[in-house]
Amino acid sequence: MADFWHRCAVTVVPRLVYGLSRLWFATCTVKVEGNVSWREFLEAGNTAIAVFWHYSFFFLFYYFRGCRAAVMVSASRDGEYIARFASLMGQVPVRGSSNRAGVKALRDMLDQLRRGNNCAVVADGSQGPARKAQAGCILMASRSGTPILPFAWAADRTLIFKSWDRTAVPLPFATVFLRVGEPLSVPPDISKAQVEMYRRKLEDQLNCLYDAVWHDAGRGPHDGMS
Repeated sequence: MADFWHRCAVTVVPRLVYGLSRLWFATCTVKVEGNVSWREFLEAGNTAIAVFWHYSFFFLFYYFRGCRAAVMVSASRDGEYIARFASLMGQVPVRGSSNRAGVKALRDMLDQLRRGNNCAVVADGSQGPARKAQAGCILMASRSGTPILPFAWAADRTLIFKSWDRTAVPLPFATVFLRVGEPLSVPPDISKAQVEMYRRKLEDQLNCLYDAVWHDAGRGPHDGMS
């Protein structure tokens, strides 16, 4: 019986959230800050691995709805809701996590990149810790030769959930500020020490974007971290 209700929920809930989010976010104004235009980058024929902190995924699924990409989603039971929602937004969910399923997911994402498709990854993974980059996207960039394009957003009015990542959602009629970082290219066949070096570089870049964009919104860090 529990499986029956779960199947019903994963069929109905993502569709309801999809419809509500389209109406909700359509009221928001988006201001893109910084010197990098991700649209121009992609229109020039480039592919990219879009990377962002987990707190921001919900709005970014909506924002990138017109740019089809493979997105890595947790292989957990609850991850099915996000996978269905991503599909409705026009994305291609690839299921994976920090265990053995993550190895297959990494291979699937690399396959998407080799086909010339864009990919999107939450840098701090599905379980955190928050705003601490994991090495998966560095390995993807190294093995595929595809640059990482970091993103961060903030809003002057937000709904913040009490989750591990402090998931944030812009309130209706909010002004959303989006920043895009400089593309980060990772050389092939890097050592473990180099993986860690690039991981830290990405983490610093994302956190600099994070601090800047919440400053753009006239607010401090949404999660209370310095």
